[in-house]
Amino acid sequence: MSARVLVVDDNPANVKLLEARLSAEYFDVLCASSGPEALEILSHNTVDIVLLDVMMPGMDGFEVCRRIKTDPQLMHIPVIMVTALDQISDRVAGLKAGADDFLTKPVNDLALIARVKSLVRVKMMLDELRSRAHTSEQMGLDSSALLKRLMHHDGGQILLVDDSRSNSERIRKQVAGQFDLFLENDIAAALRRCSDQTFDCLLINLDMQTGDPLRLCAQVRSIESSRLVPILILAQEADQKRIMRAFDLGVNDYVCQPVDKNELLARLHTQVLRKRYTDALRDSIQHTMELAIMDGLTQLYNRRYMTSHLNALLSSAREKQKPLSVLLMDIDFFKSVNDTHGHDAGDEVLQEFSQRMRKNTRGIDLVCRYGGEEFVVIMPDTDHSLATVVAERIRKKVFEKPFIIHKGRQMIDVTVSIGLASSCKGLETQDELLKRADQALYQAKHDGRNRVVVSQVCAA
Repeated sequence: MSARVLVVDDNPANVKLLEARLSAEYFDVLCASSGPEALEILSHNTVDIVLLDVMMPGMDGFEVCRRIKTDPQLMHIPVIMVTALDQISDRVAGLKAGADDFLTKPVNDLALIARVKSLVRVKMMLDELRSRAHTSEQMGLDSSALLKRLMHHDGGQILLVDDSRSNSERIRKQVAGQFDLFLENDIAAALRRCSDQTFDCLLINLDMQTGDPLRLCAQVRSIESSRLVPILILAQEADQKRIMRAFDLGVNDYVCQPVDKNELLARLHTQVLRKRYTDALRDSIQHTMELAIMDGLTQLYNRRYMTSHLNALLSSAREKQKPLSVLLMDIDFFKSVNDTHGHDAGDEVLQEFSQRMRKNTRGIDLVCRYGGEEFVVIMPDTDHSLATVVAERIRKKVFEKPFIIHKGRQMIDVTVSIGLASSCKGLETQDELLKRADQALYQAKHDGRNRVVVSQVCAA
């Protein structure tokens, strides 16, 4: 696994030692001897993880970490605080400052590399999401709005998997008032619950006697619904071999037993915050994708998506030697609706028209807003006779019931003209097929509107 690590320590000997250990694992290492120097490097370089000493003159590691985690451009970078301090209070202070982990000197080589690799995996996943979201201004990564919203969202749902009643009760008391805790004492039941319910973090006791908790970790990572849920394990500090194995299986972090309340709460908060950040990125990407292919007013596919999809459907029709039909429709006298009743009323008509189209087409049909008051329905595996039936059904459903406008205060009659063109075996180009549908639509309007006209040419 290749990644760039920034080592920050005012002691040159410590820097050299960490640099040698990480370089031996083929990490690219940058070095800084102070907090301000580290922040300067981060502002001009891409860094995947920061190893940060606490006790530094001037700006200590806690302050450096806080600045990293409150900067929208840097907040996604994992921070491991490395120090000679070994008090629980020091670890908690680091975690509250936003650190993702806390290692004490002398650093165990195995623990160091395992922690770095685990956090780099998370960072790479976030980088991929951020890269996809970067093209959208909707994400707002250039402001602190996302971070502030996430940081002030308290609580979360935690699933504890533990067959020790006394231990479970102790943890329940520790997280009470901070997180909603759900308990499973059976591994199979826990796995089923992960499939059916959404959690912000899983807390798994590595000392369970009734099953293999490591196997549960592996199975959780194999299920689509729980693949990205953070896993925090409870383990004995001496059980380094299984802890390292857990990291290999995708576990995010661990807490040593006996569990300190403040450390547990801080680590849970870190994992829940990371999950919410990831979820927010993913939701933004999904929203951006919808914006790219959907019409915001009618919630129909837009012209851009239709153009791409129609080409694919024509290719499929050619391969399968199947017919394909296109309905091109235009709401009659729509301009007068806007001029007489206002654009808000026009929007209401477009929305209701879209709903009536959807209700009277099939699941396999592609219903799109072509632009303005024009709409397209693409009908795969459909010849002109069946398409005519569908077109007439849409026309009647539009005509037979008035449209409600001004939020129910008024009703108006609406009609639609429809041009239909069919390709017997998909041999026409998209432009040729749409041109024939447009010519048929023009004829429908010329003949008096509120009617369906079928193009007489069918490419064989």
